[in-house]
Amino acid sequence: MVPGPTPTAVIVDDHPAIVEGVRGWCAAADPPIHVVDAGDSPSVALTGAGADADVVVFDLFLGPTPELAALRALLERGRRVVVYSQDETPESVVRCVEMGVLTYLAKSEGAEHLVAAVHAAVRGERYTGPMLGGVLAGDRRPDRPALSAREREVLLAWFESESKNLVAHRLHLSVKTVDTYITRVRAKYADAGRPASSKAALVARALQDGLVGLGEL
Repeated sequence: MVPGPTPTAVIVDDHPAIVEGVRGWCAAADPPIHVVDAGDSPSVALTGAGADADVVVFDLFLGPTPELAALRALLERGRRVVVYSQDETPESVVRCVEMGVLTYLAKSEGAEHLVAAVHAAVRGERYTGPMLGGVLAGDRRPDRPALSAREREVLLAWFESESKNLVAHRLHLSVKTVDTYITRVRAKYADAGRPASSKAALVARALQDGLVGLGEL
């Protein structure tokens, strides 16, 4: 088998010890992850080698306030972001997941979870570490929408599949019908004041509300 290209990452963090630690973990990973650049400003992920990195490892706090605007700008450019932060407050975690990050890791979770999260992000996949799993499982919103059994079934099948075509084949529905069910779910969340415009955001909403469990994904 011909090996694929080496996965790459850029680190946005203002703690030199963290940067060097992440570099070392990435170099020792299997397969290795090449850290192309690192710096204490989000601009390191937008210019130079960092602009083309597969994954952005992002520290939410580079100063006294969270870098939410910079994070949003990266996500709007379609970047795959792993937030790696000391901030473990549920509000911060949920907000970032709803924005579209592929995972949110606490810095206390260490090498095993960071490497696994970056490898998953390279593939465009979510990764749920212990802290994130606990936050999502413990978040029960009073304004969660009421989904029908069929809507929940279609939603879960979509979370487990790569495309709506596969969902349609699995549930013996037309693609148009699958799309209709998903559109209904999005509308219910929008009506509740909690829009979920992306698949990742919809997954986060469903986990928060207990509509699906981590073991079902």
